[in-house]
Amino acid sequence: MNFKKDQPIYLQIADFLKTKIIQEELLPGEQAPSVREIASELKVNPNTVQRAYQVLRDDDIFYAQRGLGNFVTENEEVIESLKEEMSQETFENFLLEIKKLGYSLEKTLEKIKLYWEESNDSN
Repeated sequence: MNFKKDQPIYLQIADFLKTKIIQEELLPGEQAPSVREIASELKVNPNTVQRAYQVLRDDDIFYAQRGLGNFVTENEEVIESLKEEMSQETFENFLLEIKKLGYSLEKTLEKIKLYWEESNDSN
């Protein structure tokens, strides 16, 4: 994982784990990797990962079970809200960047349709 300089690492780790949930690499009710596993995988301090886990617990995305670790929420509404929040952020960033390139709405939609069809053809 390549960390960006403009956002705290613990928030980037939280986003990394949110993405794993949305992509169903971490399933509802499944135990999350341990803090040490993530710290080792991402080569960061375990305290940084612990802070990311706290953010996820505060947002009800993870819940802790004493002595067992952290688990992904089973609340489908929370997961659906997470998907919506992350898709909104992705679209906002995309539109900001595409507007900087001077693309019109029509040209943008044309490109989206083309790339969508190409990505479906390759699957």
